[in-house]
Amino acid sequence: MDKNVLIHVRGLQMMNTEDDQEPIELVVPGKYYFRNGSHYLRYEEILDEGSEPTVNYIKMSSRGMEVRKQGLVNVHMVFEPGKKNMTYYTTPYGTLQMGIAATGMDLRETKDGINMTVDYSLDMNEEHVADCSLSVKAQAADSPEFVL
Repeated sequence: MDKNVLIHVRGLQMMNTEDDQEPIELVVPGKYYFRNGSHYLRYEEILDEGSEPTVNYIKMSSRGMEVRKQGLVNVHMVFEPGKKNMTYYTTPYGTLQMGIAATGMDLRETKDGINMTVDYSLDMNEEHVADCSLSVKAQAADSPEFVL
């Protein structure tokens, strides 16, 4: 796969509410690298108008996924099967303690792209708040087969 990619990130939180849950979706240009058996993605996103971009790093392998954000918000989330990982999510409004327990993972690799989906349970300050799903897809930026 090319170094220049289009990255599609889709997140969904299933909370115990009667409202329909809308997924959060983002499609951005980014960079792709493959090293030591892991796929790496890097992209920037603007979280707040007028703010500096937040740099996102994603590492994917058959062992799990890591998401790191640096900028307006800072977090290092680790998704590993059968393990609960604790982290701190720092925003301009304060810091939250998060617990992430991956409940399912699917990594699909092709010559033209990569797609990984992680289902996980999310705790905030040691209380369960949602069951979530995160899907990350990367394809060569010039690929005619790019599909959302």
